[in-house]
Amino acid sequence: KLQFLYLIGKAVGIKWGMVVWGALCAAALAAEPNPPVWPESVAVFSPDDPAMQGKINAAYAANGGAKPANHGQFSDKRYAFLFKPGRYETVDVPVGFYTQVMGLGATPAQTVFASEQGVYSQEQDFTVGGALSTFWRAAENFRTEATKKWFVGTGMTWAVSQAAPLRRVEVAHDLCLFQYVPPIPAAGQASGGFCAGVSVAGNLSLGSQQQWFARDSTVGKWNGGVWNVVTTGVKNAPPTHCSNTDGLPATTLSTTPAMADKPYITIDAAGQYSLQIPHLREDSSGYNADTSAVSVGFEQVYVTKVTDTAAAINAKLAAGLHVVVSPGIYHLDAPLRVAHTGQVLLGLGFATLVSAKQNAVVVVGDVDDVRVAGLLLQAGPAAGGSVAPNLLQVGETAGQPGNAAKPVVLSDVFARVGGPDGTPGTPVAVKTMYHVKRGSVIIDNAWLWRADHTAAGPPTPASNAVDHGLIVDGNGVRAYGLAVEHTNQDLVQWNGNDGATYFFQSELPYDATQTSFGDPGYAGYRVGANVTSHQGYGLGVYSYFAGEPVTVPAGIVAPTALEGSFQNCLSVHLSGGGGIAHILNGRGRPTNSSTQVQYLCP
Repeated sequence: KLQFLYLIGKAVGIKWGMVVWGALCAAALAAEPNPPVWPESVAVFSPDDPAMQGKINAAYAANGGAKPANHGQFSDKRYAFLFKPGRYETVDVPVGFYTQVMGLGATPAQTVFASEQGVYSQEQDFTVGGALSTFWRAAENFRTEATKKWFVGTGMTWAVSQAAPLRRVEVAHDLCLFQYVPPIPAAGQASGGFCAGVSVAGNLSLGSQQQWFARDSTVGKWNGGVWNVVTTGVKNAPPTHCSNTDGLPATTLSTTPAMADKPYITIDAAGQYSLQIPHLREDSSGYNADTSAVSVGFEQVYVTKVTDTAAAINAKLAAGLHVVVSPGIYHLDAPLRVAHTGQVLLGLGFATLVSAKQNAVVVVGDVDDVRVAGLLLQAGPAAGGSVAPNLLQVGETAGQPGNAAKPVVLSDVFARVGGPDGTPGTPVAVKTMYHVKRGSVIIDNAWLWRADHTAAGPPTPASNAVDHGLIVDGNGVRAYGLAVEHTNQDLVQWNGNDGATYFFQSELPYDATQTSFGDPGYAGYRVGANVTSHQGYGLGVYSYFAGEPVTVPAGIVAPTALEGSFQNCLSVHLSGGGGIAHILNGRGRPTNSSTQVQYLCP
């Protein structure tokens, strides 16, 4: 289109050509409104907005709170709260399920919460269950000066489990990642978690967090961690120590090998919005409020309507626009196709893409430098004998190498099979949640969950069937902060070379049997027999066989020649019968009802 406009301008002479060129380019690039037309599920606030606290409280009443426990866990409501730069002195922002809080400043310091509690997430169960189901919420791009004196620290509380990222946040005091609510005798349990680009002036306290992954941050002091702490590029992180005896169970890398941070949104003084697309960085470390991202005006960004079909969104993607998916639930009868180099597909407020006809919901083509972020992908209802091959497919041509200098980056892209549904009366299915066919891909925080509980009761192996969480066939794929749970076969199958995973948390299926899972030798993490290079840092496989006892030969399976490439791996027996016989192949002692946790140390 722009080449055609250039020819028109050239044909009418240089002087007038420049005028025509400028006018026509402006018209061509102004197809989308800026500021955008946000749906009701998005609220944009300024510090003097009188309706702000009321809207925030109403969202939390619908999607949050511990009375009843985990209120809103399978709600159909979605919210994104966007805060313009400024100082918010009086508003407190409790963050519930399917809620995202985001500052709109160029740096976190431009949006400041100075109230007593600021932005916070309490555990959603005030019994020993604590934060175990405190999922699907996010907070990004602000500074908090909260002074609330919680029982475990003073400052910001973010007591969460999986799929609850904290990004680009400055904390003036303490960051408490767990919670204690008297009179119960111990802190509430928590199964997190992820943070990146965080600055904490005081203590970062994990407390009862079973595991945690952090990267590219700076903390005053690191406290706690139960079974598995992995950090890359975190200043003042705990030193590497294998096991939770006589030290924290930590795997610490001084830098993050390669990362392009999640895209985010800013607003300028004139009220114009821009999409910020961070550059790839190598060997990064410490907190850095980098403002050198590629900035794209919203004239080139389509903001979806919650009523949009797959065809409507795909038309915008095909035109080369970036797409921001508004908070809502989208039942898609075809996948969203990202087919342009450098294109961004960014969800807000846990925008949920549901497979309506046993189809994938996102397919990334054989293109480089793509960003997919902030989405919840959900398996759909059964369709006769048809089962979708995947929810997310990256690459269409097997063996396509990609470009390591311009990788595809998947940030906060979560998937689930069951939860709102998935009982025998409402069955859902998919073969695999993520399938990475091509090379040069970065996974930046993923939780791929076959539901162990639903809104209407327990599922069965057939009612929310899924074989695998992640299959990687491409070379040079890296995963930072990967969690996969409860699939019916190998949770992860990694077939590409030069792969690496920095932190892995998994639970084997609760409803497995010895015949269905133990005897076939399924594992939490399997590296293919033909793979010649692979690295794993802090990989944990947990078991809770709630029905019959099941013994699994090994939590991690890999070619014998690669055993030395795994560092500080572990097995955990949560409850139930049976257990895991070995941590990696035939190495490592068993976990069972007699021994809860074992580590494979150098």
